[in-house]
Amino acid sequence: MSRARQIIPYKAKVVEPIALLPYEERVRRIEACGNNLFRLASQDVYIDLLTDSGTGALSAAQLGRMMIGDEAYAGSRSFFEMERQIRETMGYRYTIPVHQGRAAERVLDFVLIKKHMIVPGNSHFDTTKAHIEFAGGRAIDCTIDAGRSSTGYHPFKGDVDLAKLESVIREYGPRHVAYILMTVTCNSGGGQPVSMENIREVRRIADQYGLLVILDAARFAENAWFIKHREPGYATKTIHEIVAEMCSYTDAAIMSAKKDALVPMGGFIAVRDDLLYERLKAPTILFEGYYTYGGMSGADMEALAQGLRDVTEEPYLTYRIGQVKRFGELLMAAGIPLVEPLGGHAVFIDARRFFSHVPEDEFPAQLLCVELYKEGGVRAVEVGSVLIGRDPDTGENIRPNLDLCRITIPRRVYTMEHLEYVADVVRTVFEEKGQRMRHGLRFEVEAPGIRHFASTFRYVRGADGGTGDLP
Repeated sequence: MSRARQIIPYKAKVVEPIALLPYEERVRRIEACGNNLFRLASQDVYIDLLTDSGTGALSAAQLGRMMIGDEAYAGSRSFFEMERQIRETMGYRYTIPVHQGRAAERVLDFVLIKKHMIVPGNSHFDTTKAHIEFAGGRAIDCTIDAGRSSTGYHPFKGDVDLAKLESVIREYGPRHVAYILMTVTCNSGGGQPVSMENIREVRRIADQYGLLVILDAARFAENAWFIKHREPGYATKTIHEIVAEMCSYTDAAIMSAKKDALVPMGGFIAVRDDLLYERLKAPTILFEGYYTYGGMSGADMEALAQGLRDVTEEPYLTYRIGQVKRFGELLMAAGIPLVEPLGGHAVFIDARRFFSHVPEDEFPAQLLCVELYKEGGVRAVEVGSVLIGRDPDTGENIRPNLDLCRITIPRRVYTMEHLEYVADVVRTVFEEKGQRMRHGLRFEVEAPGIRHFASTFRYVRGADGGTGDLP
């Protein structure tokens, strides 16, 4: 009997050289960057798993469409092609292009949030939370309890706690709720999906209180794949059908197209309501550009439209999510503590369990990212205590439920051989330092605002003057 084989739905046509710097040079460069991996030059990195945002490989079809991009300032043909594809894929009537996801947040929040309003949702990401606060509002996390733990199986850890959502709405009053945000998949919680039932129930609650539901659709196709494979009643549905239903329960969507639209740069706001569409035009012109280009070139818009077609093809999604799963299984076999079940775009290491002796306030996830770079030239990213920042009212550091090292897989870029190398690097750090490190990092310079991009760190020295290793 032949065994099942993983089908790879593409082949390489163009390659880019990469090189591993010597260990001593890696140490020198990360120290020169203040132990912040964002500050490294890309040529300093061997395997770059910092993010899946804008780092994927373009398809031949996307490159072909880019060649016919219409660069007209207003009313570009490429804009209408993108708008048509978003309507076909997601069902929204109107589209406003922006240069990336945080620009969509900026425009939307400028229109919808007034001072002291709240935005309940599931584990707001850093830029999402920052834009809400910049507009004078507050982000309130209503993720289910299962989504606050790295252990234990739940098929949809990104779900909103419906009872908590209703309690928050009643506590603040519906008129103080700007909108309800549904993020699919839920990045800050470990790339966890949201069930269709949960999205439907959030819609029901929103209708009860007269509220808008906004979809953060950065990884909408991956979320649809999980619904198909984990939620009863959807196994025979196509990805297109599932996406259409997901979006039907929402009033609008914001999207960083650098994720599931497979483009290096771009994003959009998509809405159903005529009035909201008109309200969004003026700030788009002010912040981004005319509302039929919004910071995107015609070539970008053509690539985005094709990317929406590419990403909803099930063979692509099955391989994409399967590659992440196989990588995660390599790590679990080595005893690495991960967020379970595995998500769609990344593997998340529970750094508090990885470095069990490092104090919570010494940023174990940031420490792990630094150690992975030193060991093997691998760049990952912290999604935890550094990223979440400080309480906007008290100024105190927020202690998130999870302090995670996110190892993010770019789309259609790395092979399993690359990921096997990364797994070996993680395993080496775990075996050699996981139980020996007793100190982590502290801020050298804490950048204001979204601090994980620009802050610098230094190692905490033990009482004996050592670097933090247990004897």
